[in-house]
Amino acid sequence: MDYNKLAEILFPNIDKTPAYYEELYPHRDLAEGAMVTRLGPSPTGFIHLGNLYGAFADERLAHQSDGIFYLRIEDTDDKRYVEGAVETIIKSLDFFGIRFDEGASMEGDTGIYGPYKQSERADIYQCFAKELVLKGQAYPCFLTESEIGEIREFQEKNKLNPGIYGEFAKCRDLSLEEITLNIEKGMPYVMRLRSDGNPDNPKTITVEDGIRGELSMPENTQDIVILKTNGIPTYHFAHVVDDHLMRTTHVVRGAEWIPSLPIHIELFDKLGFELPVFCHTGQLMKIDEDGSKRKLSKRKDPELSLDYYRKEGYHPAAVREYLLTILNSNFEEWRIANPLAPAEDFHFTVAKMNGGGALFDLRKLEDVSKDVLIRLSSEELYSFLNQWACEFRPDLVERLSDKDYWIKVLDLDRTGAKPRKDLISAKQIIDYTGYFFEYIRQDDYPAEAVNDKDIILTKYLETYDHSDDQSVWFDKIRAITDELGYAVKPKDYKKHPEDYKGHVGHVSTVIRIALTGRASSPDIWEIQQIMGEEKALGRIRNCIG
Repeated sequence: MDYNKLAEILFPNIDKTPAYYEELYPHRDLAEGAMVTRLGPSPTGFIHLGNLYGAFADERLAHQSDGIFYLRIEDTDDKRYVEGAVETIIKSLDFFGIRFDEGASMEGDTGIYGPYKQSERADIYQCFAKELVLKGQAYPCFLTESEIGEIREFQEKNKLNPGIYGEFAKCRDLSLEEITLNIEKGMPYVMRLRSDGNPDNPKTITVEDGIRGELSMPENTQDIVILKTNGIPTYHFAHVVDDHLMRTTHVVRGAEWIPSLPIHIELFDKLGFELPVFCHTGQLMKIDEDGSKRKLSKRKDPELSLDYYRKEGYHPAAVREYLLTILNSNFEEWRIANPLAPAEDFHFTVAKMNGGGALFDLRKLEDVSKDVLIRLSSEELYSFLNQWACEFRPDLVERLSDKDYWIKVLDLDRTGAKPRKDLISAKQIIDYTGYFFEYIRQDDYPAEAVNDKDIILTKYLETYDHSDDQSVWFDKIRAITDELGYAVKPKDYKKHPEDYKGHVGHVSTVIRIALTGRASSPDIWEIQQIMGEEKALGRIRNCIG
């Protein structure tokens, strides 16, 4: 076979050589140990938690090592392309604090290793495909869909491995004359890798995974497609060429790509490229209603979509911190030792990643969110709440217009040695603070004091003075408690319940429910100070009778 002639027949318009692109995209001038990582989403219109999970790992590895983190759009599958999806990807990741050093952006490409959209790199892929042909390592395949279907049916019937290999690679050894004739007839063809793997007795290969350690598996034996009939590459081929030319050092991706690893290793080898460090993460899992563990599902689990967290109003710092708890097993221990340090100070490492599957738990996210929000100032929290409302709840923008008032609301019981950790998300904050704006009774008055509700509230009104400080105010509640036959000290009621109707907590709960509609809330005195005397006393009066 004259491979030079074959290469010219197949790629008449490709005049660049691999050496040209090696010079165009030189090795990066980075310090020793600096990592180059990438995120390569497909523009399908759905950006999910798994993308963010991987992106956060990529970003930490690159930036902790003074390396480079870039965004590459893997859009070679035009059937899955969704208009506007690239913009959605960029905006969503930016919201969650994922910052790229180079790559695709809203303003176009930034960086010298582009284009960063695979659809704009066709000549590059074809150059390297031509090189494989020149070395006798790739060939045109004229099998039709019908013929491939028949092969698949035969393999299924005889319980053989599916794919094009060995006796099924019917175009592997076509002569130059046969190939030329087929092309002259206008027969469509794909380009396939001529695999060196032995389908009858495959060798075992090993590769060191950054997370899982040494992986052993059979070598690739498939003559996989590297260029489709339109000259556009498959994912397998495109990402190998791009990861090399963009000088990627570490590839973080899901465990679902492990079965494809032998293909990628053979492609790197045949192209003469150095292997990056592959880091295969565990899949995001959740505990189902029946107690079983399963993979997060686009169809079943709204929390898989990043839009879910934005619409619910989770602060991006809370989502990032939660992801760190499931990305690195030692993060929570570090956070306990460093309660006020920014999460970026934590040293992230692939060695502490769980390759067996990370368990996602919304309740745990809520707990993490409480801790994160308590570290934010009321100014920062108000700004976030306002931005969220502008995008997702424009009906609340007017309610949020009084910044000074909201700063007081958000500051309620959030200072001191033991601050309350009640705030979780923007949506929850609006619900949680709703009693400042409208009265809805959610809880029942305590059984111990329900019969005395009206007299408790009446006496409260009689003694109320809005200028009282907190100590004087509570002394008056104690006086009402004692006068009506309740224990001023809860422990006295606990010891001798027969001597009292209830205790001071039951009395103050009656006032709390009349004021807020809830049996649990921040400090009543502070709530009244924020509400103002007129609204506070109006609430109390309306609950009498």
